[in-house]
Amino acid sequence: MPSHPYDDIIRLPHHVSKVHPQMSLHDRAAQFSPFAALVGYEEVVEETARVTTPKRELDEAEKAELDRRIGLLVPHLGEKPVVTIEYFLPDELKSGGAYVSRTAAVIRVSPVRKNLTLADGTVILFDDVVGIEGDLFRGEF
Repeated sequence: MPSHPYDDIIRLPHHVSKVHPQMSLHDRAAQFSPFAALVGYEEVVEETARVTTPKRELDEAEKAELDRRIGLLVPHLGEKPVVTIEYFLPDELKSGGAYVSRTAAVIRVSPVRKNLTLADGTVILFDDVVGIEGDLFRGEF
């Protein structure tokens, strides 16, 4: 039988420390998991790849029509008119944003602050609005 350098210890029982608690299998496995040297790198790459839309400028006719429709809302606020508003939502992290549409009752129009408030608490600046539709505007032409 060939002699190996570790023959004298190979069959000894595994040592269990009386001072240190035994490591769980989960913690032992974690020692061998891949190391992320660049913490947050994946998130940065994803954020860079995320596309935003630039805000478009309305022409004078479009602005006039939106002003007219916002003005029509004011005398009907007590009725809480339900409208669908398309507006620009600026991105919180980089330039541009997205165009979103929301359908809700309008509860407040503030010409001073140049915004309108929906029943769900959403406040939309007049300058961000690109379209307003609703029953209030149907049949007026």
